[in-house]
Amino acid sequence: MRFIRIPLLATAVILSLAAYASIFGSVRGVIHDPQHRPVQNAMVMIKAKSSDWSASINSDSNGDFSFNAVPLGEYEVTVAAVGFEQAMQNVVVIAGTEPVLHFALNIAGAKETIDVSAAPESAPTDTATPTTLVSRLDVAQTPGAARSNSLAIITDYVPGAYFTHDQLHVRGGHQTSWLIDGVPVPNTNIASNVGPQFDPKDIDYLEVSRGSYDAEFGDRTYGVFNVVPRTGFERSNEAELVLSAGNFYQTNEQFSFGSHTPRFAYYASVNGNRSNLGLQPPVPQVVHDAANGYGGFGSLIFNVDPSNQLRFVTSLRRDFYQIPYDPFPNDIENAPSAANDNEAQYPTVGLRDAQHEADVLANLSWVHTFNSKSLLTVSPFYHYNRANYDSLPGDSPSASTDHRSSQYAGGQVSVTAGLAKNDLQAGIYGFYQQNNEFFGLNQGGSVLLNDHEQPAGSLTVFFLEDKFKPFSWLTLSGGLRPTHFSGVETENSISPRFGLALTLPRRHWTFRAFYGHFYQAPPLVTVSGPLQQFCVTSNCGFAGLHGERDEEHQFGVTIPFRGWTLDADNFATRANNFFDHNCIGSGTCFPITIARAVITGWEATLRSPRIAHRAQLHLAYSNQVAQAGGAINGGLTNFITSICDPAPATTLCPLDHDQRNTLNLGGNITLPGRSYASTNIYYGSGFSNAFQGQPYPGGHLPPHTTFDLSLGKEFGEHLSASLNLLNVANRRVELDNSQTFGGFHWNNPREAYVEVRYRFHY
Repeated sequence: MRFIRIPLLATAVILSLAAYASIFGSVRGVIHDPQHRPVQNAMVMIKAKSSDWSASINSDSNGDFSFNAVPLGEYEVTVAAVGFEQAMQNVVVIAGTEPVLHFALNIAGAKETIDVSAAPESAPTDTATPTTLVSRLDVAQTPGAARSNSLAIITDYVPGAYFTHDQLHVRGGHQTSWLIDGVPVPNTNIASNVGPQFDPKDIDYLEVSRGSYDAEFGDRTYGVFNVVPRTGFERSNEAELVLSAGNFYQTNEQFSFGSHTPRFAYYASVNGNRSNLGLQPPVPQVVHDAANGYGGFGSLIFNVDPSNQLRFVTSLRRDFYQIPYDPFPNDIENAPSAANDNEAQYPTVGLRDAQHEADVLANLSWVHTFNSKSLLTVSPFYHYNRANYDSLPGDSPSASTDHRSSQYAGGQVSVTAGLAKNDLQAGIYGFYQQNNEFFGLNQGGSVLLNDHEQPAGSLTVFFLEDKFKPFSWLTLSGGLRPTHFSGVETENSISPRFGLALTLPRRHWTFRAFYGHFYQAPPLVTVSGPLQQFCVTSNCGFAGLHGERDEEHQFGVTIPFRGWTLDADNFATRANNFFDHNCIGSGTCFPITIARAVITGWEATLRSPRIAHRAQLHLAYSNQVAQAGGAINGGLTNFITSICDPAPATTLCPLDHDQRNTLNLGGNITLPGRSYASTNIYYGSGFSNAFQGQPYPGGHLPPHTTFDLSLGKEFGEHLSASLNLLNVANRRVELDNSQTFGGFHWNNPREAYVEVRYRFHY
């Protein structure tokens, strides 16, 4: 985020793309006897670990079997054949992958046993995309993760993911995409919404991909969050009531119910929440920081016949946030502006602002299976998103209004076809967008400005991808993604992608490499008419926003060892027209583009199996540098030639969300008496200092460490309770001194709450 220096009155005025991912993966394999001869007509069953979803098939004359259209998640594959011992393997399916299993059956003895011949969690070996898979159990047992407004399921498990100035950042950027069942939720706006897209309690699995996408995935370079929602397959006429209460008068409730038959499944929920601690406060004290919201979610699946499935997902939410302020007039951000322009102050002491948000989503997918290798998916969607920033009439020195609503209507169609050694995918994705924007300014009871904008635009994308497997241990991928954007600006782009995944046959280490280009369409934001004229008189202007164009290369390795999985990556992203946001005053943020940015880093994740059948550990670490330079060449600007001023335009300087080291170390353990404990330790080395070394030397704010703890217990089959403690030691530091949503930001104080879950059948 970068800030422009313009007179206070102009400050008060401004106050005042989508990605695609496969819905399914597939699982195939081969069955042999001890002499390595194929076993025909063996019964093969695949079953989800988290629900009752299952499918079965018989092996062919070559001992081969294949399951198509398998939703991403964790599964058990069991093989049974006459005269042989039953065998079972565990497998993890992520979008667009095709795990290959090999069953070597043993001759049945006098006593039948089940041979478990794989690690508890096997890693995908045919993709160049680093991926983190978080399950429903992780959501339930991670401290604070199940709250409606929490993003802990991302920040605790994904390297380089952190929350600062009330915005999620991944790999040095905040242009990320949400998908539901692989269908994108389009939202081209930047930094206007605070609330997350979905309630974590409605998630069955969350698949997080970090760069190196195939052509099918899209162009949000920094992260793609693919949500597999609750479907009802995990329930049988069962409902659940969640109640919680804690300090800051916080509460978080949900009522959900669902069930299924062999052909039909349904799930629905409603939720509500409130707290006196909503956004990150600008000072250690919590002042004017209440938040509340409510929402709902629904999922329907209907298997018309073995070849056709219909999937419908809908969600809605409404949220309200008070904007916290600094109540101390003599603090540095409230002090009068200094003559030295390098020390910018953003007074909030006289503001009593608030934000209202709303979101409505409807996605319908028709999945048609031609055969075990060919699949057609048709998915129309509609999305409405709103963010309204309001000031009270008595705000000082002025009261401003910024209302924005966006409507998206579109769809995607994709066809997947498997050949002997190739997996081909082609498709089209697009939407039409209509924005409605209003900017207003009152000062001393007089209306200074009312400006209404209604920009419209559209996006059309074609994608073509081929995965070629010349050997079982080698996957080569290549694709193209032509894009046409029409809006305030009209642009065209062709993004090539190339990837490689190589698995050492005996050690099962998988090496991967990637090189590709990405194009991110710009937000539909424009300034014209009265607002533009007023801005010109205040020595600022608005330049047209062009799409961000990225070049990424990455290499990494996944190492499984006795159930442990270590994953390490090194990446570099070079961006032209880097998307960021320029916040004026304490709240309203205009999208901008910076001439160029370079983000480099390496990251690692480690996940253990169940240790002694009780404990499991996870680690996510990132070391990265996020820098940018040149002019603000799009959006709201004061026409400076270098954001690193007084350094020349060729210089790169840290972005304000640059944090060199980020570490999360967590784990959970099953305790006696049907109870558990889970923890997470977070360390951040400190974000770059927008005040250029003042009052902290060295260019970065202080490092910070927090410790979270959750203790839970089941009381019979229907009732469970947990105690959650966040930031147990109450360690408080200033995270950043940008001005988003209330000025400076400190990390949240200690939070403690009790959550009770009651499950019953109806």
